[in-house]
Amino acid sequence: MSDDPKTLVSTDWLAAHLKDPDLRILDASWYLPTDNRDPLAEYKADHIPGARFFDIDEISDARSELPHMVPPVEKFMSRMRAIGIGDGHQVVVYDGAGLFSAARVWWLFKLMGQKDVAVLDGGLPKWKADGHKTTDQLPVIRDRHMTVSRQNQLVRDVTQVARAAKLGDHTIIDARSAARFRGDAPEPREGLRAGHIPGSVNLPFSDLLNEDGTMKPPNTLRTLFNDAGADLGKPVITTCGSGVTAAVLALALERIGKTDFSLYDGSWSEWGMYADLPIATGSA
Repeated sequence: MSDDPKTLVSTDWLAAHLKDPDLRILDASWYLPTDNRDPLAEYKADHIPGARFFDIDEISDARSELPHMVPPVEKFMSRMRAIGIGDGHQVVVYDGAGLFSAARVWWLFKLMGQKDVAVLDGGLPKWKADGHKTTDQLPVIRDRHMTVSRQNQLVRDVTQVARAAKLGDHTIIDARSAARFRGDAPEPREGLRAGHIPGSVNLPFSDLLNEDGTMKPPNTLRTLFNDAGADLGKPVITTCGSGVTAAVLALALERIGKTDFSLYDGSWSEWGMYADLPIATGSA
């Protein structure tokens, strides 16, 4: 792959830069409730040297009933200061699944105006498979100021998505599995209807990844978007179950040079909850 410190870097790249003074590594592991995994406990027991833990559920908007919605700017700045992330740092984010929740944090940093942030391709599993060391030692953290400039064009709310679906002036791409998109499989969160946003197309995030959890090359990604029926001539809105794997689609779009995308933060956790919002079922 081609290493890009603004999108995706390899384990070899990270290993070569591990001792750079302005490098900051974040473990952003997060799992579905049905996985019964404790990402913080796993981080404390085993992580890439120097990594700090990014709690996706805690660094969120506590005022919202929806899961891990975008935090207020002030909260994001406060939490980043507390884990020693600030201006001038090159950030690399990884997760314990391979390439899953790390992309959400990459997108969140972009939303906050941070450009020097990348996802570790293949995450912790690839790091270990390539023979790199891990540790249980926690890093020494010093406060660092971060300047934030929120990029509102990168996020969409339910009203904006409903309008886009009605007008058809955006391409809406759903990262959930085909069965969930069709409405054939139950949602992992109780109380949600089954189906998808009318007019949206389906490209499961897992289709973008190789067997080792790394992202497929840009030419293959572009083919996958085209084969899914995604009209990349329009601005794109990505969506999923709760705004996590939608960011994997966003990362893939950035990798192919498609920059006019946004992420539906509430995703199906919001859309599937309200009976007055239309849903579609089946493959189209």
